[in-house]
Amino acid sequence: MIRLHRLGGSEHEFDLNPDLVLTVESTPDTVVTLTTGTKLVVAESPDSVTAAVREWRVGVLERALKR
Repeated sequence: MIRLHRLGGSEHEFDLNPDLVLTVESTPDTVVTLTTGTKLVVAESPDSVTAAVREWRVGVLERALKR
C-alpha cells in the first residue's frame, strides 16, 4: 500500500493499493485514476505518486526474489 493525502490537508490521508492505479495526471491538481474508474484528487505531485508506486513494486519484487 502507498500512503497519499486527499487534497485539502494532511488529516485526509489514506492508503491505496498501487495495483489499482491506472493513470496519474496533473490538471493542475494531481488526479489519480483507478482501474475501477474512480478518480482521486491528491496533494502529492504526479512524480511523487509515480515514485511511491515504483518503490512499492520494487519492494514486492525484492521480497519475492529472496524466497
